[in-house]
Amino acid sequence: MENMAEEELLPQEKEEAQVRVPTPAPDSAPVAAPAADTALDSAPTPDSDPAPALAPAPAPAPALSPSLASVPEEAESNLVSLSKSVIAARQDEDERHISIQRRLADLEKLAFGTDGDVDPANSLNSDNLGTENSQACPLCPKEKFRAYSGHKLRRHLQNLHWKISVEFEGYRMCICHLACRPVKPTIVGEQISSKLGAHYHCIICAATIARRTDMLGHVKRHVNKGETKSRYTAASTAKSSNEILKETDTDIQVFPNYSIPQKTDSYFNPKMKLNRQIIFCTLAALAEERKPLECLDAFGATGIMGLQWAKHLGNAVKVTINDLNENSVTLIQKNCHLNKLKVVVDSEEKEEGDALEDDGTLGDIQVTRMDANVLMHLRSFDFIHLDPFGTSVNYLDSAFRNVRNLGIVSVTSTDISSLYAKAQHVARRHYGCNIVRTEYYKELAARIVVAAVARAAARCNKGIEVLFAVALEHFVLVVVRVLRGPTSADETAKKIQYLIHCQWCEERIFQKDGNMVEENPYRQLPCNCHGSMPGKTAIELGPLWSSSLFNTGFLKRMLFESIHHGLDDIQPLIKTLIFESECTPQSQCSVPVSSNTNKQEENGVFVKTTDDTTVDIYSAQGKRKSNEMSVNVAKKQKTDASAAHPPFYYNIHRHSIKGMNMPKLKKFLCCLSQAGFRVSRTHFDPMGIRTDAPLMQFKSILLKHSTPTYTGGQSEGQAPPTPEDTVTDRVELSVTDKADATGCRRW
Repeated sequence: MENMAEEELLPQEKEEAQVRVPTPAPDSAPVAAPAADTALDSAPTPDSDPAPALAPAPAPAPALSPSLASVPEEAESNLVSLSKSVIAARQDEDERHISIQRRLADLEKLAFGTDGDVDPANSLNSDNLGTENSQACPLCPKEKFRAYSGHKLRRHLQNLHWKISVEFEGYRMCICHLACRPVKPTIVGEQISSKLGAHYHCIICAATIARRTDMLGHVKRHVNKGETKSRYTAASTAKSSNEILKETDTDIQVFPNYSIPQKTDSYFNPKMKLNRQIIFCTLAALAEERKPLECLDAFGATGIMGLQWAKHLGNAVKVTINDLNENSVTLIQKNCHLNKLKVVVDSEEKEEGDALEDDGTLGDIQVTRMDANVLMHLRSFDFIHLDPFGTSVNYLDSAFRNVRNLGIVSVTSTDISSLYAKAQHVARRHYGCNIVRTEYYKELAARIVVAAVARAAARCNKGIEVLFAVALEHFVLVVVRVLRGPTSADETAKKIQYLIHCQWCEERIFQKDGNMVEENPYRQLPCNCHGSMPGKTAIELGPLWSSSLFNTGFLKRMLFESIHHGLDDIQPLIKTLIFESECTPQSQCSVPVSSNTNKQEENGVFVKTTDDTTVDIYSAQGKRKSNEMSVNVAKKQKTDASAAHPPFYYNIHRHSIKGMNMPKLKKFLCCLSQAGFRVSRTHFDPMGIRTDAPLMQFKSILLKHSTPTYTGGQSEGQAPPTPEDTVTDRVELSVTDKADATGCRRW
């Protein structure tokens, strides 16, 4: 056994001899006694020099009894093993800090400097623990935690470092007390004391975070951005993690975690597909009036909207996609080449190495990296679409500054928390409007945005004509046509009014125009809630847009374009908007399915929908028509004011009678129509009814066609019991007296 041990240790001694050759070994030879020449000749390495100092044993003795090694050699070997373990941890594939470990045993190995468990006898002997001993906390300085016995060190690592660590994908980010994070010194009396601050090391970005709650939030933000360990390390080496999506025959490349706003450079929301399609139909209808159109997508992000314009409309549009983020601009250019579209940057055509297909249907796209306000101040456009993240009031003045006459500005607002009266203080700050939660809150939000757009246009001596306004779950979309001139601006400003809303019965009416102070504003409401209820019963909302929200002629042209381009998802919504604009039931509304030579009336002007002709309201060069045409349009607007749809709507569930079964919605619409009122459904609310009937008449007809819940065999339309007959007689107005009740209408 001794020979085997000697044979195993000889290669190690040879390696140590090779390492120690550069050391000053010849200087140590004169120190030895002259009588020991034979011993020196027999020693294979200089490692045998310290042996005579300890015992007069021969040179191979230390190799045969390793337990007799000196204390400095043991400390040196432990330090070497500790440094090797630290170096191995630092040279990990992720280059993690030593405070980031998988198991508590791995942290103990760093502390004890061994690959296995520490000898208990050696760890409990405090005399063997010096200042250079490896049994010290690797995450604390010597001033904070001195070397103790092994069990105290284990308890220190478990209770202080491991117990309050932050876990992430199998790793534990332990708290660190080393001098990794600079801390400002504090002045206590006349002395300056500087303490080392405890902190955590992030496994992803190597940042130092002081508090544990902040570290949890920091890691959560990395997860929201998609920067997990695997994605973060692969992002620097390969760019193949970007996903390619397809929408309406348009391919786009998106960043990882693209659907989380404010967590990615280019936000892409698949739920806004309906919004993009309806804007495309708007541009397609405008492209039939004059060609080519200069269009601007002010906030491109991935560029999906501008790519759809250029790919499907071809040379009829000149698309400009803008974004302030440099990564988004790079992504937009990649998406242009992905869809075989030419990119124009600084008036220079920039193509990929492969030749592009020249089929005559693909147009050029100009990609700019500029602030949207600056770009709209510098250039003029025929069509501008604003879709920032949140409110768009900061960009309205710039949009109306250089937009061409009879051009279109579309605004998409996604700050629904403020528009839907969930954050009333934000609505007051952004729109200068006072609102509350009502049954018609979605239409109220649309009229708030239109009022903000109208005020911005009036400041630029321009008026607007609302083509349509859509308010759905995720956004509020308003599309207006621009009418230049101070006369149009004045007419537009007159349509911004305040609304008086009754908090008890949900009755509403726009405040009358006039400069005189109203003595009793409650007299304007058709209801008598103020006389029967104590205190104040109504509230003033606004300022709001009080005119029409839809243009029937333009909506019919949009429907034709949606059919022409095969956009089946948007057609039900456009049809509902047409029914709502005419305020007639679906059976009585005429919707053109296909017409090549039909002329449709829009705003008093007949518009041709053929591909070879242009719209009659434009001249050959796109200039304004004569003053006679403008006067005729103004007269037509005044005559059609009475034929426009009534404002707001009623929810049938909101006004249902307790203990009564409501009639079916379609049957109730027929009952209102048979009573002589205009009626239609609304896209704002699936159970909403837009009608010009007063609220009292609405409730009486609803009560008349409702059945009690406690009678199962009673048919609809049968008269309720006697107590309810008295209520009906007291509330209901006869159809013959409808002319006397027209003063209660809110239009």
